[in-house]
Amino acid sequence: MTYLYLSLAYQSIKYHLKEKILMNILLNKPILIFSFFIVLILSNCSSLPGGDARKNPPDPKERVKKNIEEGKGFRLMDATKKGATNFEFASSNELWRASLDTVDFMPLTTANYSGGIIVTDWYSDNKNSKESIKINIRFLTNEIRSDAIDIKIFNKICDETNQCYVNEGNDNLIFELKKQILEKATRYKAQAETK
Repeated sequence: MTYLYLSLAYQSIKYHLKEKILMNILLNKPILIFSFFIVLILSNCSSLPGGDARKNPPDPKERVKKNIEEGKGFRLMDATKKGATNFEFASSNELWRASLDTVDFMPLTTANYSGGIIVTDWYSDNKNSKESIKINIRFLTNEIRSDAIDIKIFNKICDETNQCYVNEGNDNLIFELKKQILEKATRYKAQAETK
């Protein structure tokens, strides 16, 4: 009887231990899986190429060049070709500078060189506060010529009840602005060429 009792107690303890171990494994499953993959990855690092310092040049520039030639890397900017970029500063574009100088009396809403657009805010002089203008200049090319820029002028007229009406137009003012911008741009280009 004692033997049977001990045998049942042993079986019960053994069952509970197995169940407890199994529960611990299941509860710690993410940790075990993560640990398994870390061991797997670290054990395979020696088989990856590029790990042997004897096979790589000690100079970083040579190492980068070798890696790029073998297709193992990339560069964000090509530092080996100095001065060979197509990037222009806005100050080196005569047409852009001339346009900004022409409308510099007006507050600007947008001046985006890469987008090729200048947008002024509504502007009115002190003589007539009920009437204001807004100018949009869009750059179609960097060359100094009459079709290089597209200018739009908007007139806003407000009545006594602050009801405002916006009209596009005024061809004479567009012609005068374009003429002034092109003349300034030509002068800036001539000054740059004499330097």
